[in-house]
Order: sequence, then structure tokens, then C-alpha cells
Amino acid sequence: MPQLPLEAFQRGLPSPEPCAVAERQHLLVCDAKASARGLRAGMPVTAALALAPGLCLRERDAAAETEALLGIAAWAMQCTPNVALAFPDLVLLEVSGSLKLFGGLGEIAARLRQGLAAMGYSERLAAAPTARAASWFARSGRDCLIADAALLKGELGALPLSVLQCAEEEALSAIGAGSIGDLLALPRAGLARRFGQSLLDALDQALGRLPDPRGFCVLPERFCAAIELPAEATQAEALLFAAKRLLAQLEGFLAARAAGTRRLRLNLSHRAAPATRIELGLVSVCREAAHFALLLREQLQQTALPEAVRSIALEVQAIEPLEHSNQNLFSDELREEGNWPRLVERLRSRLGAAAVHGIVLCADHRPERACVHLDRASAQAEPGAKQLDLEFNLRPFWLLARPQALEEMDSVPCHRGPLKLLAGPERIESGWWDGADVARDYFIARAADEALLWVYRERSPAGAWYLHGIFS
Repeated sequence: MPQLPLEAFQRGLPSPEPCAVAERQHLLVCDAKASARGLRAGMPVTAALALAPGLCLRERDAAAETEALLGIAAWAMQCTPNVALAFPDLVLLEVSGSLKLFGGLGEIAARLRQGLAAMGYSERLAAAPTARAASWFARSGRDCLIADAALLKGELGALPLSVLQCAEEEALSAIGAGSIGDLLALPRAGLARRFGQSLLDALDQALGRLPDPRGFCVLPERFCAAIELPAEATQAEALLFAAKRLLAQLEGFLAARAAGTRRLRLNLSHRAAPATRIELGLVSVCREAAHFALLLREQLQQTALPEAVRSIALEVQAIEPLEHSNQNLFSDELREEGNWPRLVERLRSRLGAAAVHGIVLCADHRPERACVHLDRASAQAEPGAKQLDLEFNLRPFWLLARPQALEEMDSVPCHRGPLKLLAGPERIESGWWDGADVARDYFIARAADEALLWVYRERSPAGAWYLHGIFS
């Protein structure tokens, strides 16, 4: 049970000023700084501003609260698929089928507390054998985990009548009922005649005597969440702080779908300028918020903002299944490979996507066309595409952008002195079908400085020599 009226606005950035949310010219909820100045819920706005002139006051936004509640529900579905909403401020989780998976009720509660804090929400967690009882405990402010149904009646009896949130609360108080236990002690027939059967049904549902059916939420196909900043921000660290809230929410959403993503989009909205868009492209499917934040930090530090940022929004359109790798029983550090996809992703975030790329083979024996950049390849560059198995003779890793003409002395090619031909020729004749045909004899040569070079001689009448690659 988060404090949605306040945290729907305040979770983006910590505010140094006292904050409160008002409704109909009266304070609805106050943060700790406002409470320390004597502000209380129900106080008129004019009186609150007199006590705290620097008060950051926001009008209640029911749509923002509903959006936040839906986001929490989708995130919580990583613990159980059975999640229901109790408007305006409750998320109900049916976790009986998840106790063994997560290690018990206490472990699930700890996981929820940690995740809600990472998203910028406070919480009041309560667990009970029935949904209505758990909601009453949460609304009373009691953090309790009750697993034994035999203890439920006694624990419910101590709750105040305010948890009912019904119109009959004042009338019930007038007859001397101050708690749920007082209601349970009254004659059921008289209570039903005076206050209606619905009150008794609510009590029976809380005690588990009547069923309490709930409609469960459906996980959306795509992820989209936004945060409105309480104050305009320009620094990368301030924007990253708010973005981490959304990334934590995204991680739970992807865990609920047993999936990950390769591409994220962060939209930064300004007052007048067009929104700034930041794209994160990953090499492998991932859902870890910490890794997303690491890549986003690199991007934000290099992004020039036209204006201060008023709100941020995170979008993920393409969601892919996340494959898990098998682990060995005993770790072998000598055999463990480096996490190359993570390294490539960090280099791309720092240097730009065009500066880091892979290489894929093409069905062409001409050295300058035998491979292309991974980003420029077509079907062979797609994830999981089968690589070509072409047999080439020994070739250097470093090819010149254009072959360099060599001088010739007594029929011997020269490059900083005469070259000694060590191996060859390897004859390549290809490309007649596209007008870029070649006819060359390639040799491995050693230069005077012991460098190994890859040279060729054209099979044309001129027979000129060219340097095309360097081994070492």
C-alpha cells in the first residue's frame, strides 16, 4: 500500500522543500518535511502556506495515481501471476503458490520492500489468509504477516472501524463500536437489520467464511512508464536518479514475462524544445536494471540538452524471451569466457554505435568483399543466423582500405627495401559477374624490418605489384 497521492509526483527526484498534495483546497497528504513544520492532512491550503511559505503544493491527480498503481501491479507479477487491484491505493497478491519458489512469506515481503524502494515508493505490507483481511491490516498501518488462520479473528478484532471505509462508520461509533472486535461481538441479526447485509458480508469475507472473488490483472504486451520531475533538471546524475526508478520497474515487468529486451528508448521532455530521445541498443537480451543504468549513464553524460528536463518516459517495444545458460557444478575460472556482449555494449555507449561493430563473412573470395561490418550485413547479421564456412588460405587480419602500389626493382617488389617472397602464389580470379572482376596472385612477403606483408601481382600485361595487408 504506497502513498500514491504524494509519491506519484515525488519519486522522480528528492525535493529539499516540504511537499504536500491538496484536494478541494485542503491538504490530503504531507511528507516528513511538511509534517515537521506542523502541516497535517485536512488542513486548509491557506493555513498550510502560512506555516510553510516554501511548500511545494500539488493538486491531486487521480489519473497519475491509477497509472502508478497499474505499474506496481505489473511489476509485482514477477512474484505471482495473481495480482488484483483495490482502488484507490491497494495492490493484492495471492502468493500461496509462490511460497516454495521464493522461500516463504518473509522472503517475498523482503523482495517487495526492496523493489518498491528502488522504484521510489513507500509501502505498508500485510499478509493474511484472506484478501480483505490483508487490505484492512494495510489500511490500518500495521505491517504484519499472518499465516495461521486461527490467529486471524483475534488480530482483526484490534483494528479500528476506519479500515471499513464505509458510510456507516459514524453510526457504528454512536452505538459504542470502536473496533472490528466490537462489531463481531454484536448480534448479527440486529446488525444486519440496522446496517444492511453488506457489512456482515465484508466481515465474513475478512474471516474467510464467504468467498471474496477478485479480478486479476493482465500483464501488458509492452512497457511504458513516465515520471514527472518535481523540479526541472539538467544534470546527468539527477536524470539518472529518476531513470533508475523506471529501470527498476522495467526489470520487474520483464521478470514477470520471463523475458528481456535489446532496445530501450528514454524520452526527455522539455518546456518548449522538442523531446530529447536516447536509444539504448544491446548486443544480447537483458533485463538487469543495473546494467541498463550503466549504459544510460554513458549516454546521458554525452547528451547535450536543449533545455531543462521536466519529465522522463521509458519505452520498450520489442520484448524477447530470455534464455538462461546452464551452470557447471564446479566453477572453472580458466575456462570461463569474458562477458563480451557487456563489453561491446559499454563501448558502444561510450564511443557510439558506429565505432564498435562485428564482422560477418560473405560468399566472395575477393579479400575486400569477403567480409562486411555486422551492422551493414543483411540476413547473415541477424541474431542466430548461420555463419558461412568458407575455406580461405592464410590471410592477414589487417587489410588496407585501398591496395598500395609498390615499386619494383629487378622484378622484385619493394617496400622500404626489397621484399622476400615466402609463400605463394594464391590465385584469386573472381567478380566477373558484377563488373568488378579481379585476377591476382597473392604472396606472403617479408620486409627488411621483418614485417610480414600480404602482396599481390596483377595478372594483367603490366603485372604491377600491390600491398594489400599486413600480418605483423
